[in-house]
This record gives sequence, structure tokens and C-alpha cells, in this order.
Amino acid sequence: MTTPSPERTRLSRALRELKVRTGLSLVGLAAKTAFSKSSWDRYLNGRTLPPRDAVLELCRLAGEPERRCLALWEIAESESSGRAREGPRSSSSPATPSSPATPPPAPPPSPQQGTGAGSPADGCAGHRSATALVALASVCAAVLGGVAAVVLLLPHPEGEPGSALAPRPTAAGPRCQGAACEGRSPMHMKCAAAPAALARHRTTTGAWLELRYSEECGTSWARMWETRVGDRLEMSAADRGCADVDEGDGDVRSAEVQNDIDADAYVYTPMTAARPGTAVRACFRPAAGGGKECFDGRVAG
Repeated sequence: MTTPSPERTRLSRALRELKVRTGLSLVGLAAKTAFSKSSWDRYLNGRTLPPRDAVLELCRLAGEPERRCLALWEIAESESSGRAREGPRSSSSPATPSSPATPPPAPPPSPQQGTGAGSPADGCAGHRSATALVALASVCAAVLGGVAAVVLLLPHPEGEPGSALAPRPTAAGPRCQGAACEGRSPMHMKCAAAPAALARHRTTTGAWLELRYSEECGTSWARMWETRVGDRLEMSAADRGCADVDEGDGDVRSAEVQNDIDADAYVYTPMTAARPGTAVRACFRPAAGGGKECFDGRVAG
């Protein structure tokens, strides 16, 4: 049996703690979610990486904020897919979403070939077959079009955290852009699907910091990991130069490690609007005290 990675082990431990808080058994979880008893057994014991919706549903049942659950899941999913071992993305080569493969159209029916003179009956039969195929294709296209129209008309329960019917980030796209994203979460607004890493820094306490930029949303933010409870991260942006981060500056976005779950996960600052040429700065204030550590990045353009 394959040994779970440390990242998946941390996630499964957090999920087991959430299950205890719900007071539900595996049978109870299966009854209140879209996932079976055997699936929950695998997720909670770290044998299988749970899908995003399963994590959200358990968080909802336990009354846990969505951000903390998703942060732990993102770390485990990144390690499982190998993305955690990749270097920072270049902002000059943004990821392009892959489109679903479309099956090639069926070839038209070949006319019947004869070694001698073909009979009129054979020709009529071939014509009727071709006509039937065309009619069948038209009916199928109409049915598929009707199904697509019904799906587009269905309401999306985006206001219900943890709903199994909620659209995936890659399917729905970002929920804000530019100034409309100011002060909002990159996870909740679905801007963190494929961001560029502008700069990365390792602090003297061992924490990792990173400045990120989403071309699709036109925003920038910072994140930290391998942190301690009480660590604080601040970031600001300016079109020219890098102004120092000031506590009184209304444009400063900040985040703090609140508990042990945060310390084992990514912690993100809220977003600020950014565009090509924008300079961004992140500053780290360790819980242990001492001077702050700052580093800079710039959106390519």
C-alpha cells in the first residue's frame, strides 16, 4: 500500500477533527453529503485525496470557514499532481485553459460499389439510408442543443458554500476583475486558478512568502506558508516604484496566521488591483518579534 504524503496526512488529520466536531458517523456523513460511506473512510484515513466538493461539504457541516479547508486541500492536491515541485510561473506565458476534446463528425455513408451494373433497387436503398442518417444526426443535434439550453437556464447556487452543485472555478471563471476585486479573497473570487508567481522569499524564521498576479482578474496578492501562529503578511501595490508598507496606508492588504490549521496551510492576503508595470511589495512581521522583512516584485508588461 502506498504511504500517504505528509501533505495528505495533514489534510486527513484535519478532516478527522472536523468529523468529530460534526458528531456524525460515516453513515451519517454519507446521508448528509453526496459521497458514500466507503469514500469517506478512504478520505479520512488518507488513502485517497478527496475531491474539493467533499472537503467543502465537511467544512460546512462542521461550521469551519471555507478558506482554511481549501488551503489544506490545495497543498495536498498540488503535491499529488506534482505542481508543488514546479518553479514559479512566468507571467509572460500564462496558462491557457484546455478545451474539451470534440469527437470528429461521422463520415458520410459511402455509395455502394458494384462489380456489374447496379440495380435501381440498390440505388434507392442507398439513398434511403443516407437520408435516414442525416435525419438522425439532425434529431441528435436538436436534443443536445435542448439539453445545453436547460443546463444554462438552471440557477447556480453560488451562495451555498459546500454545495455539490456549485460550479468549478475553471468552469465559472473569475467572479470579479480589477477594482471590483479590491480587498476580496483570491480563492472565493476564483482568481487563484493559474496565477503567475512574481517573486518568492524565504524569511529568517523559515517561512516562505510569494507575490502572485492573475492576468485574468487583473489583481495581485501575497501568500505565506510554513509559518507560525501570529505571523503577519502585508502587501501593497503602486503603478510606479515600491512604496514602503505602512500600517496607516489604506491600500495595504494583510493576513495573519490565526491557529495551527493556518500554520499548516497557505494563508493569503486579500487582493489589490494590478496591471502590467505595477510594482508590488510584501512585508513579513514574525510573531516572535524583530524587524520586518520585505521583498518586491513587478507585473511584467
